[in-house]
Amino acid sequence: MGPPIPPTSKAIRRAPITSPPSLTSPLQLVQTTEPTLPPSGLGPHDVLLRIRAVSLNYRDVLMLRGGYPGGVVAEGVPGSDCAGEVVAVGAAVTRFAVGDRASPNLDLANVDGEIAEGGHVGLGGDVDGVLREWGVWGEGVLVQVPGYLSWEEASTIACAGVTAWNAVNAPGSLGKGKSVLIQGTGGVSMFALLIALAGGFKPIITSSSDEKLETIRKSVGVPDLLGYNYRTTPDQAAEVKRLTNGKGVDIIVNNNGPAGIPADLESLAPYYGTISVVGFLAGMTADWNPGLLLGLIGKTAKIQGITCGSRVDYEALNQFFEEKKVSLKPLVDNRIFDFDDSQAAFDYLWSGKHVGKVVIRIP
Repeated sequence: MGPPIPPTSKAIRRAPITSPPSLTSPLQLVQTTEPTLPPSGLGPHDVLLRIRAVSLNYRDVLMLRGGYPGGVVAEGVPGSDCAGEVVAVGAAVTRFAVGDRASPNLDLANVDGEIAEGGHVGLGGDVDGVLREWGVWGEGVLVQVPGYLSWEEASTIACAGVTAWNAVNAPGSLGKGKSVLIQGTGGVSMFALLIALAGGFKPIITSSSDEKLETIRKSVGVPDLLGYNYRTTPDQAAEVKRLTNGKGVDIIVNNNGPAGIPADLESLAPYYGTISVVGFLAGMTADWNPGLLLGLIGKTAKIQGITCGSRVDYEALNQFFEEKKVSLKPLVDNRIFDFDDSQAAFDYLWSGKHVGKVVIRIP
């Protein structure tokens, strides 16, 4: 028997748009009170979660500023990453029981790698997301979250974690001692670092701040972790080759987008490298000769786009974390926000002062 289910509960929504959003417009959210359950109650395969923590992603703030390239439902509930307690289940639910710890997959249309007819359905974008006190999802899109993690840690995995898992493990080479360049210190990058360290990779991480690099070395317990400041050392390829004794890296987690592809190609090892494109922090356009892509032939390399992943991917990552008992504490920024301070959490994420994931705790 779970806790009492209130008839109404709080949710955060994107404020109505009064003027065309831009990358300089204010981030505006509103708190609402809504029915906890659908009017018809729980369906036979539905699961009711009492959400305990939510973590934010860069996509969440871009949606408020008109810079997100995917679907965005007007005045929708933002957020795709959460962890919560199962409070009630439908009559036909078999995968979950009251008291389980669970989280929905970001893409509700992707259970096993085959995208359902109609295309991707992204939580917090195409449909209402998770920044609410309670939520109802079908059992088929939910995963069990590792029991050893705090609610705050467990809330960080769905988007950034699964994206990093597919970016780093794209060639299926965990544990083979390959090297990986991780651009930046945001959520995906920090997940990629922890996965790389636990999986036997040799990571190199970059940041615009020497202080951040030192903080990360301390937080992951690797004082000699390779890394460099890309502002003071702008020539990526030269620095990567210096750090790898001229070889280059096997995998690059590209957070910069198309503008960084030429340097990424030059930074790859001679054979079978992968550039995993996960973001576009440097914008969505670039000015370089597309003929450079022919370099992929000489290196037998590939560029792979990563759109998070499936529920099966999410489960595989959770299993990896369970087996390795990977601590996700380094992923959670030191500043944790209360639900009523969600607006401040979005502003903090946009400021770029965070390290890892910005988390909102729901009482």
